[in-house]
This record gives sequence, structure tokens and C-alpha cells, in this order.
Amino acid sequence: MPREGGARQRALVTGLAWTTALGTDPASVWDRLLAGQTGIREVHSDHPLRSLLAAPVAAPGPDGGTPRQRQHRITVDTAARALADAGVPADAPGLRLILGTSLGPHFDEPSPVEDAPLSDWADDAARALGAVNPPWSVTTACSSGSDAVLLGLELIASGGAELCLCGGVDVLTPAKRLGHSVLGTMTSTSLRAFDQEHDGTVLGEGSGFLVLESARSARARGVRAHGVVSGAASTNDASGLTAPDPGGATAAAAVQQALRASGRRPEDVLVVNAHGSGTVRNDEAEALALTRALGDGPLVFATKGAFGHTLGATGAIEAITVLLALRSGLVPAVVGLRKPAADCARLRLVADRPAPLDRTRPAVGLSLTLAFGGFNTCLVLEEAPHDGIDSD
Repeated sequence: MPREGGARQRALVTGLAWTTALGTDPASVWDRLLAGQTGIREVHSDHPLRSLLAAPVAAPGPDGGTPRQRQHRITVDTAARALADAGVPADAPGLRLILGTSLGPHFDEPSPVEDAPLSDWADDAARALGAVNPPWSVTTACSSGSDAVLLGLELIASGGAELCLCGGVDVLTPAKRLGHSVLGTMTSTSLRAFDQEHDGTVLGEGSGFLVLESARSARARGVRAHGVVSGAASTNDASGLTAPDPGGATAAAAVQQALRASGRRPEDVLVVNAHGSGTVRNDEAEALALTRALGDGPLVFATKGAFGHTLGATGAIEAITVLLALRSGLVPAVVGLRKPAADCARLRLVADRPAPLDRTRPAVGLSLTLAFGGFNTCLVLEEAPHDGIDSD
């Protein structure tokens, strides 16, 4: 939920990093997104029930090792790069780590320590990084990465912290592939978000982390920002464990509340990175939510056709893509979108080739996630101020 009392939420993004199916370097990955490339490829499974797997394709991160080892490696590597990008040492006394995941390795590989908490992966990562403060762990299904950013923003806006490392990570495992196949959420061909032929998602693996910082701290350190997180809000459908509210009302409420928290209006939004999972129910509910909250004004894109659905990492990865879109002035096309489904046709979906943003208007974008359990989280992101910092 947004903060009460009308006080604006605001935090600078002074560092960012990701691990995606298209690579790790933000600039080169962005170029590949603009070129319409996809990192989805076929991944063989040795699972005893592999005959039940509906989707033979996935978008994994680094190969090798157990799920727990991959989760640890991806978390530590990506987090370290985000901190280096911000010029922040991992052992900075005031640094708060907020690490999100959906299920991580837990379905396939229990903790080696008996009765260990499900957050032990975050504790292990914090120790490996050399962090002074214990991490906070967030698990809200596919909104975990977004909710980690929301929590970091709230800490900075309330004065509870000056510097936060926020984001999400998830690894592809046989149990996740099997579970989603049984649920019927997986496509057997390709992910086509908002398209007439959309019939399911493709699971991926990756991570995304953002360093959030107060303007006061950034000014004292003399650093510039990639952008601003100026508002966030979350709602819950309370309508089902795996299906969204079909009318999109509560997801629309998350968008509206996030905009109020940021002091922005619907007409200020230039671009939206939609959840765009490729499932019929999710795409249709999200399209209704976005048109209810924003009309047909902003450009809408989605990146899961390029990265796969990275579950707990998806919100942080997609927040980074919004910042890059605002900085470059270009919005990548939705991979796999040829003709919008009837219920999605009101959206200004970017298809075929990148679309330019209106550079005469303030650069404001949204990232929206719709997760299992009814979790909806919206982040409001803005272009970095001209001086690279701005005022509190």
C-alpha cells in the first residue's frame, strides 16, 4: 500500500544489474531487446515425470550445479554487480538488503540444515557478499522482486534507511516446470503475450537488483542516478490461488494507488512494462486493469517472450527495462505479438519494431506484476533528474 498522509515516495536508483537469458550487460541486453531477440531455447529434462511437461522450452541462466547452488551464484553475482555500479561496498554499515524469490530451490532441494527457514538462501547470499546487516527476504510469488523494491522505497521514504539493495532471483527447476505444466499455464510452442494465439507462458531463470538511495545520500557520495522510483503500491485479488481477478479491478487499484503515491496522473504515464505472461486469463485481466486505470494512452510492452517468465525475479528485471526505455526513448516490441487478442486490442501494444517515446513530456513509466496468490504490485519509475540527483 502507498504511504498515508500525501507524502511523496521517492528514491533514486543509483545502481542496477541483472542476469537474463539474453546476457548480463545492461546495454547489450537492451540492444538485443530492441532487435527483437529472444533467449528462450529448448532445455532437456531428466525428471521421472518429464512426459507430463507441457513445455519443452525455457530460458535458463548459467548452467551447472544444483538449484541451490545456482540460486546462490546468480544472487551473489548480480547483487555484487549492482553494488559496484552504485559504488557502494557490500559492507557499508547503512546498507539494507531486501532479497525476493518465489520458490527458489525449495521444491527440488531442501536446505542442508534441518528445520532451516525458507529464507536461508538470503542469509547465505548476504554472508557471501560481506553485508553487515541481516537481509530481509520477500516471497510474494511472481511479485517478489517488485515487492522488494516497494519495501526499499518505503524504507527510504520513511527515513528508515538511506541505502537499499532490492530485487529478486529465481532458478528454473524440474519441479517448477512440472507444477506449471500440471496447472496448464505453460505453452507447448512459444510465449505470445496479448496475441490472438496466446496459450501459455515459458519459465525462465534470472535475477535483477536495484540500489535505491535517498537524494541526501546520493548527494553526499557525489553519484548520479539511473532513474527514480517515485511510487509503488500493492493490492490482492483474494479471488483464487492461481487465477487473477478476471475483471482486473484490484490490479487497476494497484496502478491508481501507485500513481497517487508518486503525485502523478494517468495521463503522465508514457510507457508500461506489462506482466504479459502469455496465459489467456492473465493477459485479459491485465489488459482490463490497464485500460481501466490508464485508458489507451501509454505504450505497452512486455519482455517475457525474450527472458521467459523469471517468477520471483520478473518484477525487478522489468523495472530495469522501464528505466532503460525512459533513458533511451525507445520501447521494444513484444516478442511473438502479431495480432492482439480482442480483449487486449485497446492497449497501445508495441509490435513489429521499437516505438519512440514522446520526448516532449515528462518521462514516467510503470511496471506491473500480477502474481499467483492474487498479488498485484505496481512501481512508478521516472527518468533521472537533469542534475543526476534532484532534491528530497
